[in-house]
Amino acid sequence: MKAILINLSAWMIVPIMDALAKYLSWSLPVLQITWGRYFFTVVFTLSFMLIFFRKNLVWSKNPKLQLIRGIILLSANILFFYSISVISLAKALTLAFIHPLIVTALSPVFLNEKVGIKRWIAVLMGFIGALIVIRPGFLEFNLASLAAFGTGVFYGFYLMITRKLSDTDNPLLTLLFTGVVGAIIMTSVITIFEFSPMPVIWVPPTPNQWLMLACIGLVASVAHGFIIVSYKYADASKLAPLGYSEIISNIMLGYYIFYDFPDLFTFIGLFIIMISGIYVARSHLLFNR
Repeated sequence: MKAILINLSAWMIVPIMDALAKYLSWSLPVLQITWGRYFFTVVFTLSFMLIFFRKNLVWSKNPKLQLIRGIILLSANILFFYSISVISLAKALTLAFIHPLIVTALSPVFLNEKVGIKRWIAVLMGFIGALIVIRPGFLEFNLASLAAFGTGVFYGFYLMITRKLSDTDNPLLTLLFTGVVGAIIMTSVITIFEFSPMPVIWVPPTPNQWLMLACIGLVASVAHGFIIVSYKYADASKLAPLGYSEIISNIMLGYYIFYDFPDLFTFIGLFIIMISGIYVARSHLLFNR
């Protein structure tokens, strides 16, 4: 129960970060927003650890896996921030919701968790749900929709690695390590672009924009900290479907801030993906009784 409550709390506040990122994407480049997310994550996490958990500032027992995890989450963030700069929050999130099914499909290989034929069928149905949202061949090809789908794939790997690291590294250390990896990479990318003939990807933020970037980092720190802690107390395949609760606050923020509301096909695809994920979670619990 502890893991469920912590995990649900994380997913309910994540859309705040997404809404701020979408709003900022109207005036700031996506890569700059991604940089702000990681820079302020490091600022908040490091400050918190220095004040309350200084003893946890030790080197990781699995630095290579931490590095891989950081790169994967950074890739997911870039893809998702790009997708929501073009399409609605709800549609992007629905496509990214494929991640619990990615976890289920790959957990036998990476986590040694058993997956039966019925759960494989549920995974297939989840992909069909995603295709209904994208509707290839019926809509103009949209790179943002593909990016949102790619976010779900990357996030599935991220969750599995998080589960593995929960057995070896302190959750706060994992959060800090991820932030540092993302901040270093994004700072390097922005620096390279600024001193090259490529398009400018840095726009001087206003005080309000700096505040919103800081809020993105704060929400990311709290939410991902909760996710990391929750995976310390429960299996990845049990907690992954709880991410669907994110759609509630996502739709509310999308409607009241951006006047976006999911269309019928998005709701149908979302329903299929959610049913598939819930079945996966239920069958996992029954199998392990």
